Amino acid sequence: MPRIRVVRLQVEGGKATPAPPLGPTLQQLGLDVARVVDEINTATKIYEGLEVRVDVVIDLDSKEYNIKVKLPTTTSLLLRAAGAEKPSGDPGHNKVGDLDIEKIIGIAILKKPELNAKSLRAAVKTILGTAKSIGITVSGKDPRDVQKEIDKGLYDETLRKYEDRWKT
Repeated sequence: MPRIRVVRLQVEGGKATPAPPLGPTLQQLGLDVARVVDEINTATKIYEGLEVRVDVVIDLDSKEYNIKVKLPTTTSLLLRAAGAEKPSGDPGHNKVGDLDIEKIIGIAILKKPELNAKSLRAAVKTILGTAKSIGITVSGKDPRDVQKEIDKGLYDETLRKYEDRWKT
């Protein structure tokens, strides 16, 4: 049975470095640090400017490894879409950006593989919860109010336009 070790890290797309903790950890495991960092940067380049989780799965006996890149965090996607650099320290009073419902739907569709939502409606409500927690409004409204409007059916027509993308 192979001995496996998983090194998990958060990196900005395309900008991993051999600095601690990554470099020393990989070196301890007997890997070529520069090569692994280059491969991580190549694999995450498409997410430049976004935080992504990377798992380096290492077979300790053969020193072979696989790099698995997860989707960017919901927070990163929302901040980028809103043109904000960081979440609000006080989301109840300080807002960092505003998005329309279509942007929220797009993020929900992108995050589908990682969400436990059974429907696009539920996924959008999940993304709205994150928007609320980091100080992003939706069309000038509190995301909790938009969640209630979704429950009332106010966005049914808009959601229907994106159902095909959710199902694929």
